Amino acid sequence: RDGAAPTPTSVNYHFTRQCNYKCGFCFHTAKTSFVLPLEEAKRGLAMLKEAGMEKINFSGGEPFLQDRGEFVGKLVQFCKQVLKLPSVSIVSNGSMIREQWFKKYGEYLDILAISCDSFDEEVNVLIGRGQGKKNHVEKLHKLRKWCRDYAVAFKINSVINRFNIEEDMNEQIKALNPVRWKVFQCLLIEGENCGEDALREVEKFLISDDDFERFLDRHKNVSCLVPESNQKMRDSYLILDEYMRFLNCTNGRKEPSKSILDVGVEEAIQFSGFDEKMFLKRGGKYVWSKADMKLDW
Repeated sequence: RDGAAPTPTSVNYHFTRQCNYKCGFCFHTAKTSFVLPLEEAKRGLAMLKEAGMEKINFSGGEPFLQDRGEFVGKLVQFCKQVLKLPSVSIVSNGSMIREQWFKKYGEYLDILAISCDSFDEEVNVLIGRGQGKKNHVEKLHKLRKWCRDYAVAFKINSVINRFNIEEDMNEQIKALNPVRWKVFQCLLIEGENCGEDALREVEKFLISDDDFERFLDRHKNVSCLVPESNQKMRDSYLILDEYMRFLNCTNGRKEPSKSILDVGVEEAIQFSGFDEKMFLKRGGKYVWSKADMKLDW
């Protein structure tokens, strides 16, 4: 079909903008405190499945803030048990996850991605990835163990910026042995982390393309590394906000479509700016079902 809407194969649903961390480069900030009622969120997820979704990634903000992780847990269970999606994943800072959650919902989750930008706790504090006396790196190791205990694939996301650009993470990443290590170049998004109405100031965190390449070169022997430059990242993600609107980032800011709950997936996705070719080129489609991963639990 000419001009056919792209298929929402892999969707990132940022159901909350609230967070307990204050990362200086955050590009999805707490501009609202809105969260859809659980049944409405499920209705939207069912519509996405009907339109061809195979993978859902729950993100924020911090997804474990809402009802102490119960909200995201119920969505994870619904997507795996009722919608039977091949892949259900979460991106979290990890600070609020308890072992009890894994006992209740672990079997329904394919991948847990934890954001960690440095293995030096002082650098994490500088970035804003910290809370009081809690140690982010210690919690990361605890979560690694729980993922192994409850058969959840473990992933790490790192944003490379001015404060961690010189760090050598080879040893720590190899010891943690994630299935994927996503390495992002710090990204500027107008209205989120720069500009007049922004809640963050990203400028002091930004690095050049050459800086990013140097970091990648230093870690080229880490087999699970998946690099994401600004160019690869900007238009190759399907992002749903807290109202289930697709966010179009092609102009360097987030411009929302109408909500899929109001106009349907096919109409809303036409305004998403989604680059399906770049999604495939950056390796957006991979072995993402834990049933298909040959993992050493």
